[in-house]
Amino acid sequence: MASLLATILRSGTDLVVPTICGGCDTPGSPWCPDCAATLADTPIRLEPRIELPVDAWALGRYRGPYRRSLVSVKEHDRRDLIAPLGRALARGVITLGHWGEIPDGHTLTLIPAPTRRSSARRRGGDPVASMSRVAAGRLGPRVRSLDLLVTSSWARDSVGLDARRRVGNLSGAIRLRYPWTDPGPATSGAVVLVDDILTTGATSAESVRVLAWHGVTVHAVLVVAGA
Repeated sequence: MASLLATILRSGTDLVVPTICGGCDTPGSPWCPDCAATLADTPIRLEPRIELPVDAWALGRYRGPYRRSLVSVKEHDRRDLIAPLGRALARGVITLGHWGEIPDGHTLTLIPAPTRRSSARRRGGDPVASMSRVAAGRLGPRVRSLDLLVTSSWARDSVGLDARRRVGNLSGAIRLRYPWTDPGPATSGAVVLVDDILTTGATSAESVRVLAWHGVTVHAVLVVAGA
């Protein structure tokens, strides 16, 4: 009886707010098998306009379900997509490990790329940090997500800025979350910087630089989508 009632309630909810896939708008499921399979593809190496001291990888290009899912999370508050995107990042980390792109170590630390606090508040939290925590949880007890970085409030939104202006906008704007977070746990073992999208590489480059200044060596950058 309880199962029947739950089914009826779900059906009624779908009539009011239809459930659609966050990657392709297919009705009936928040994340369809086809989109899950697409994000499980082999990661691709990126060549951003701003040179990075480490290799950058993406689960795919910023189009199709990659683009739709990220827009759904950031602009339409689809928090239900955090888990599948985090699981996709975890699979990407495993693949890079098999390829030798992430060095073997006793621990692995995932560090989410920073966001402005105002943006995180507007979205009800930082989606990249949430994806990073999901990925770490899937990868086992020796993997952790460490939310080390933040972008200063005076930095502009980077949308619409070219590569040179993005670098200038972020220069000195990314910092550690002192005094709340200690970078010590990330100074040993392997470290991967994770983000939702990489366009010019400005955020990744400044993040890697700031972390290096504090004794944290980043070994790879992994994003959901590369523009």
